[in-house]
Amino acid sequence: MLPLDALKVAQSELTDWQGSGMSVLEVSHRGKAFVECAAETEALFREILGVPDNYRVLFLQGGASGQFDAIPLNLTAPGDRVAFLNTGQWSAKAIKAAKAQGLGVDVLADQAASNYTDTPAAGSFTVDPAARYLHYTPNETIGGVEFGYVPDAGEVPLVADVSSTILSRPLDVSRFGLLYGGAQKNMGPSGLAVVVVRDDLVGHARPGTPSIWDYRQMAESDSMLNTPPTFGIYLLGLILKWVKDLGGLAAMAERNQAKADALYGYIDASDYYSNPVALDSRSWMNVPFLQANPDLDKTFVAEAAAAGLTNLAGHRSVGGMRASIYNAMPIEGVTALIDFMTDFARRNG
Repeated sequence: MLPLDALKVAQSELTDWQGSGMSVLEVSHRGKAFVECAAETEALFREILGVPDNYRVLFLQGGASGQFDAIPLNLTAPGDRVAFLNTGQWSAKAIKAAKAQGLGVDVLADQAASNYTDTPAAGSFTVDPAARYLHYTPNETIGGVEFGYVPDAGEVPLVADVSSTILSRPLDVSRFGLLYGGAQKNMGPSGLAVVVVRDDLVGHARPGTPSIWDYRQMAESDSMLNTPPTFGIYLLGLILKWVKDLGGLAAMAERNQAKADALYGYIDASDYYSNPVALDSRSWMNVPFLQANPDLDKTFVAEAAAAGLTNLAGHRSVGGMRASIYNAMPIEGVTALIDFMTDFARRNG
């Protein structure tokens, strides 16, 4: 779900952007108007997220999955060792890509024993100072598992896939060497990936790294070495203005925590629904839940859709249901879901 306020602005400008008589989808990315649009979006992103001056912000393509390969290509040489925390399917995909790039992968924590329903305790793992980076996924969308802390990597650069948590709350960027994420959760439509990388990690790409994934080349060209995802950058700018108008990331955190608390509170008090995730590892963004009779899962999803509550089927690998309550979802949406869940449980419990 995207913010309605931002979508309405995009709608109003769709056929005549800035008096040009053209859509932002039609103008040249090299033209003055779009270059200024991209610069404004980056400046607003830096302001809202609090990005220090010694970090580059890159607008790239290929999604977060593209960065699974791009990060090793920019930060390592073949044979280097890297460290990972494995808390679910997105962590596992990043690990697989690192191995394919010829790296020695040390998995410092793997939550398989809990079926990936928790996160490793802070301080329960040790990072080898020789590792080129420590990678983790703050929020696993499929399992609804989220770190309640930022791992301590010492002097080793900390790398995080923030696709599903970025802009949902304040974040101390200075604790990370690199942050990356696909836009299609809290930042806009699919097609745009954002990378925030510290200056000292730029300029070390392996020979043969594709130019569009070479951080130095993209930074030097203001992310316009090739034609960028123009509509995604434009819409990210509108969403950032929406976040700022609401009070910034502190206000967004308050809004998101209230939604999560309401839904988890209802599930925990229910004798029909349950949540499989450890209390200290529950996601604010993705709330999986099970019902007492799993044979009714398809019925639940179908009846919910008929009531205007969509995309509630859990991932095929875990089953059950999953409510994704990203930034744009209002508290009224969560209340409507709880009301439906109450009625469904009454009729089927």
